[in-house]
Amino acid sequence: MKAKLELNLAMELFHEAFEHQMRGDYESAIRLYQQSIGTCPTAEAHTFLGWTYSFQGKLEDAIAECKRAIEIDPDFGNPYNDIGAYLFEEEKYEEAIPWLEKAIQAKRYDARHYPHYNLGRIYLVQDLLNRAQEEFEKALVISPEYSQAHQALEAARRRIN
Repeated sequence: MKAKLELNLAMELFHEAFEHQMRGDYESAIRLYQQSIGTCPTAEAHTFLGWTYSFQGKLEDAIAECKRAIEIDPDFGNPYNDIGAYLFEEEKYEEAIPWLEKAIQAKRYDARHYPHYNLGRIYLVQDLLNRAQEEFEKALVISPEYSQAHQALEAARRRIN
């Protein structure tokens, strides 16, 4: 019973932190995510704390939080994709690829279009244009309205032709 109450409180704190994060109030979001983690650590709170750190340019801290999330729940796909995206920002393309591939394979992940899109971005930078196009197309099969994937696919097609 106590564990359930702690989890409920942690999730309330998580949702409040997310609201602050979406408003751009990163310091409050960080404090609330940390309180959530202190109450009952979840993969979600660690991942979103990492995401908040990424908005502040603290990519090492963001990656560390995602790795903590994976320790808690290795089936949760978000932190794998996020690590891949952060490594992309650091231009560590080869290092990012295995993380994105793990995100695609994760058992618990509702946004599989993101790692396909991120893989496409890597392949585009590496001039692997056909592979980039394939990944953008996969992203669009999963999420047909994903405008960034549409734009990236068009960019890849322009470079191929």
